[in-house]
Amino acid sequence: MIHLIPGDPVRGALGPTAPAALVEARRHALGLDQPIPTQYVRYLKGLFSGDLGTSLASQLPVSDVVAQRLPATLLLAGLAFLAAVAVAIPLGVAMGVLTRRGHGRRTELAFTTTSIVVATIPDFLIGVALVYLFGIRLGWSPVAGNETAAAYVLPVLSLAIGPAAILARIVRVEMVAVVEADFVRTARAKRLPPWKIYVGHALPNAVTAALTLGGLLLGGLVAGTVLVENVFAWPGLGSTIVRSILTKDYPVVQAIVLVYGVGVLIVNVVVDVALALLDPRSKIRED
Repeated sequence: MIHLIPGDPVRGALGPTAPAALVEARRHALGLDQPIPTQYVRYLKGLFSGDLGTSLASQLPVSDVVAQRLPATLLLAGLAFLAAVAVAIPLGVAMGVLTRRGHGRRTELAFTTTSIVVATIPDFLIGVALVYLFGIRLGWSPVAGNETAAAYVLPVLSLAIGPAAILARIVRVEMVAVVEADFVRTARAKRLPPWKIYVGHALPNAVTAALTLGGLLLGGLVAGTVLVENVFAWPGLGSTIVRSILTKDYPVVQAIVLVYGVGVLIVNVVVDVALALLDPRSKIRED
């Protein structure tokens, strides 16, 4: 798809004043004068041998570019996921307890409506709003870079608010169903403390669906950093891939897309294993 974007990446890298002979020589050296299928086969051979190619813009190995930028993206997505879980689980449990058995209709309606609205707002729009309010108007937080701890606050919030709203809704729904289960009634009959009933008995059984969705959200958070990183000038893969697309830096774009894809697959595998370990009926857990 990136080959369909108009423009010459070699001319863009060498500059408009570069001699035509130099441009053609560079294009030949990179193999960009070959047919697309031939370039693709050449890319696959390099990929399976551990060679991701060389950046057309910086002339650095693509593996070095990815290695430099990947930690910042993983840290941002990881912190956002932890923040979303830290907010969603207590909020979902509290809402589930308050709205069980048809109680708190107004509370349920307000929570459901608010969570739906918040979840539908794109994270980059949330980021722009946070920059305007807390960065420009109030001046409470930096709006670019990641040099200080305060610079993490707004990007993490931008990514975490939407997933937190989605997870909280799922946790509430599961809690409403679990608190009416027989084992919870038995725990109440034993006169166990409420916190032990809801946290020790109900929550582990209600968190399975949330964990499944949380894994999907984590994979989405890694890829979702693309736009948020550009809003906050974050030095990660997101800002790098946007810049590489604009300059048609094929090797860098291909490598970053590959990293995102592998990351989503790894997250899905980890979630499947975690679900098997948490499920009381799982043979893996018994072993």
